Amino acid sequence: MKSVIEKKLVEKFSPEFLEVRNKSHLHAGHLANETGDTHFEILIAAKELGGSRIDAHRKINALLKEEFKKGLHAVEIRITKPSST
Repeated sequence: MKSVIEKKLVEKFSPEFLEVRNKSHLHAGHLANETGDTHFEILIAAKELGGSRIDAHRKINALLKEEFKKGLHAVEIRITKPSST
């Protein structure tokens, strides 16, 4: 699931920085799916996500709609500002 999340974020937002961390091990036994990958942290810097944090979270959650249907339970999203270059 991590690679799918990364691919979708890269294709949609062309981030300057992206790190996706699987934190499912911290939620053992909590809403397990077939892979056990249910909780992720996303650290991202992308110009398209430079508006309000709420809008950025909505865009990312909408992009991952199918993954939520397949067992993704939660994403912790940390938006950082891209460099000004």
